Order: sequence, then C-alpha cells, then structure tokens
Amino acid sequence: MSTPRPTEVPAHLREAVDAAKERVAALHAELPRWELVVWTAGNVSERVRDDQGHDLLVIKPSGVSYDDITPDAMVVCDLDGNLVEGERAPSSDTAAHAYVYAHMPEVGGVVHTHSTYATAWAARGEEIPCVLTMMADEFGGPIPVGPFAIIGDDSIGRGIVETLRGSRSKAVLMKNHGPFTIGKDAKSAVKAAVLCEEVARAVHISRQLGEPVPIEQQYVDSLYDRYQNVYGQR
Repeated sequence: MSTPRPTEVPAHLREAVDAAKERVAALHAELPRWELVVWTAGNVSERVRDDQGHDLLVIKPSGVSYDDITPDAMVVCDLDGNLVEGERAPSSDTAAHAYVYAHMPEVGGVVHTHSTYATAWAARGEEIPCVLTMMADEFGGPIPVGPFAIIGDDSIGRGIVETLRGSRSKAVLMKNHGPFTIGKDAKSAVKAAVLCEEVARAVHISRQLGEPVPIEQQYVDSLYDRYQNVYGQR
C-alpha cells in the first residue's frame, strides 16, 4: 500500500528536514561563488526520506535572489512536485528534480545551473569528450547530452533519467538548456556542477589549439575506480 501524500512534514522527519534546509541554503551560495549562475537562475535540492515510504525534497523557491536565500526560505515538496511546506512557490525546475528522485533511488542531491561553458556545449548539443584525467575521475567518461525538453513539467526529468540511468556520469547537458548534476547528496551534486564547468571550459580552450586527445578506455576505468574508491580520506 502506498504512503499517502503528506500535507505537512512528518514529525519524525522534522529534524532531518531542518538540517537539509540548512545544507541546501548554504550550498546555494556555492553557485554564484563558482560563477555557475546569474541573477536567480539555478537551484540545488536534497532528498529527505525514511524507511516508511516518506520521500521529500528540499529546494529553493522560484525567482528568489541568492542574497535572500536562508534556511527558512527553503520549500519542501513531495516527489510529485507538490508543495508540502513553505510560503513561496517552489523552483520552476522542481518537477525535474522530483522525477529524478522518483526514478533514481540512489540519488540524494540534484543541481541545475546555467554555467557558461557547460551551457555552450549544451547549446551545440555536443557531449564533452573524456580528454582529461579529472573527467575520468569524476564522471567516468564523457559528459553526455540529454534531449531538448520544455521547462514546467517532468519532461526535463525524464530526459535526465534516460540519459544518466546506467551511466557513470554525474552530469548531463540538457540540449539548448544547460547542465544538471546528481550526487549521493546535495554537496556531491554541487561538486559535480563545479567540476562539470571546469572541464567544459578546459576542453573548449583545448579545442582552440587543436583536437584534444581522448584517454583510452582502460585508463578511464582505472582512473575512475581509483578516484571513487581509493582517493581521499576513508
């Protein structure tokens, strides 16, 4: 039997939702800091769920300046995109985020930006080839292109899921739109957004000098495995 749609945050998730609001509000500040967004564009969300079937997401409200983003300003939605808690309308990308969570249970964070270089690749409808070890480390190969989709319903979400399901990439360039990134939590998705823009810029510059040299698949696999399972503190 499915869990009824909550009309408010369940009491036992109150602390987890409030903590997610703190994290998501703070992570939004990373987007302008890394020059990934302008004006009010872009958004970060994080999933909050339990083992009783409750599954919620925390995201910024629509059209709110980054200077005005606080934990209290965050809104909470269910995975149908319905508002569960908050005084403002959710981000216009909420349906896309919700669709990703509903169809990719391993995902705990989603980010959307209009970062310049990644969006330029999306405008060309061209994947970013895996020609840098940083790409192999973080994305496990090229950054793929998703289909053109109109904002407002779950069309973008469907395109993200269709493109990334079964892929090692944490980023997708939605054609004529911009990058979306995923992660185990919101911080991981923000990291992927930062690195997506960095490699998009570096590969673009490389192509001004000549044709970049692809990394052989065996080395891509080795680099990805090391970075994901050995690199850093454990």
